[in-house]
Amino acid sequence: MSVQKEMKEPIYYGDPAATSGISVFDREFDELFSYDGSDLGLSYSVTGSAFCLWAPTAQEAELVLYETWQEAAGQHIPMIRDVRGTWRITVPGDLNGKFYTYRVRLGDLWNEAADPYARAVGVNGDRGAVLDMRKTDPEHWTQDQPPLDDPVDAVIYELHLRDLSMHPASGITHKGQYLGLAEAGTRGPEGIPTGLDHIAALGVTHVQLLPVYDYATESVDETRLDQPHYNWGYDPKNYNVPEGSYATDPYLPGLRIKELKTMIQALHDRGLRVIMDVVYNHVYDGFRVNFTKLVPGYYLRYKADGRLSNGSGCGNDTASERKMMSRFIVESVVYWAEEYHIDGFRFDLMGLLDISTMTEIRRRLDELDPSLMTIGEGWVMDTELAEDLRANQRHANELPGIGHFNDGYRDAVKGNIFLHDQKGFISGGSGFERNVKAGIAGGIYYGPGLGQYAQEPQQSVNYVECHDNHTLWDKLLLSTGGITDEQRRAMHRLASAMILTSQGIPFIHAGQEFLRTKDEIENSYKSPVEYNWLDWERCAAHAESVDYMKRLIALRAARPAFRLRTADEIRDHLVFEESPAHSVAFSLRDHAGGDSAQHLYVLYNANPDGAVLELPMLGEWTVLFGEEHAGQLDNGILAARGIGMVVLAVL
Repeated sequence: MSVQKEMKEPIYYGDPAATSGISVFDREFDELFSYDGSDLGLSYSVTGSAFCLWAPTAQEAELVLYETWQEAAGQHIPMIRDVRGTWRITVPGDLNGKFYTYRVRLGDLWNEAADPYARAVGVNGDRGAVLDMRKTDPEHWTQDQPPLDDPVDAVIYELHLRDLSMHPASGITHKGQYLGLAEAGTRGPEGIPTGLDHIAALGVTHVQLLPVYDYATESVDETRLDQPHYNWGYDPKNYNVPEGSYATDPYLPGLRIKELKTMIQALHDRGLRVIMDVVYNHVYDGFRVNFTKLVPGYYLRYKADGRLSNGSGCGNDTASERKMMSRFIVESVVYWAEEYHIDGFRFDLMGLLDISTMTEIRRRLDELDPSLMTIGEGWVMDTELAEDLRANQRHANELPGIGHFNDGYRDAVKGNIFLHDQKGFISGGSGFERNVKAGIAGGIYYGPGLGQYAQEPQQSVNYVECHDNHTLWDKLLLSTGGITDEQRRAMHRLASAMILTSQGIPFIHAGQEFLRTKDEIENSYKSPVEYNWLDWERCAAHAESVDYMKRLIALRAARPAFRLRTADEIRDHLVFEESPAHSVAFSLRDHAGGDSAQHLYVLYNANPDGAVLELPMLGEWTVLFGEEHAGQLDNGILAARGIGMVVLAVL
């Protein structure tokens, strides 16, 4: 039964007379009205601006021009109906600096909305802005991006812009702003480097930014930025425009664009690539978004009874399987890559999107630059889309070149994120060794009884902490009562060591290097900034942990054996060795690389009392990393002590 028949479709969804009787919910709608021209949105020039709107269900359409972002009454200019549901108008003269919206008539109802394709907006994003985009390029704006040979060479550092600089001791001038991440030479307590200098010194390759497109949350009002405000930004409003609250002046449409580009260039100049966190899978309120106001019923998924699908649990699912929604997503990604030189994309709740859209994104990015990364949350989620079409872990074989966050490895290392008191491998939990081994192997099929979802190691994003849920330190506080903080620090370091020496793509959360805490708040998306900021005093106090993270990242960079390119290489060179309970040991044979090492041996030991292991007879072993845990190494026996990682090498 079609949605149309079940719903007895109201005029709100458009008068069928405008579409020759074809409902927006009918399958034929896409075939008859999807548009593949390259001119949707605004095409600006100094002699005139052309506007193209896709609104096939509208009976009339108007362009509304405003002199300011808040002018009450604008100039209404009728648009001309054109092919396949498009409406057009060209306005002569230089409109640079003006603002605009579209109005459409659906039955007796007129809706006004910002252009979904807008590339610049006024304050709070309610109106598009007419802008010469070339004037937003910084003076130093190059096409040169730091090299990346393979996704497994990446080390990703996830960061919320506001978190980086808001702490009073950050030493950063542009607090909470794009330019704050561009500042060099900033210093904090005890003279430690902060901000960009701190990140660059860690040795990571990519900074992954929580959403920096224009988001809708009411808790961040761009006209009242002098008031306390904070949000993660997972409620998109204008997909192709930077968020104004991170600009030095959100009232100037071009400034946020120029400052974001300035920040990206500063990161590139320091050898750091940029990954953008994107949320194409859902909107927070399906009835208020520009899509719905202009073409109601088209861009979102609906249940058979007419209710909106909400597989995300935090809004309304977009209908990525429909041609114009899929096309919008793909072109938006490509736009960010081309206009802003973004180096990769992290897809929020990717399991809600369809396989075809994700593979088309990968194809288009490969045409631009195959080194541009695509990773996402491939969770198996429920939505009004056929299960076999969903871009989740179960279908990783149909999503080559796209990485999935490895929740199985995460939970094996630290314990289930939803069972706050559950221990994991690092904290003394029992029975996690097999799942740890699966993560070490990069999530591929390694052998009978050992494998996850990945076809190749590039599809496994390994992590133990991100912006969601408790930080690793807070999880340890909740699950390890009765032990000392010294023991927890050892567990914490072991978790990071496991991520940096496993096959796949390592991912760390900003502040993980200094045992970040959010005072046990599980999801701090709208908590005060004081719970979210990076505490640079804590960073100074845990300088040894920061140094440990630096050494881990350097170890991975120096040893190609930790970055094997293919599943076949992993099966050929990775050997799991005998080890007691609460420990996992493996060797990387004949592919150790770096400093002429022939073989590596790695021990993850979660036994507080240590462990005794017999080493494989591959030559004379020497300690490469983890001297403090190596204990005695003699006659082919390793007597390790305490919780931690030991790496040995045959030179």
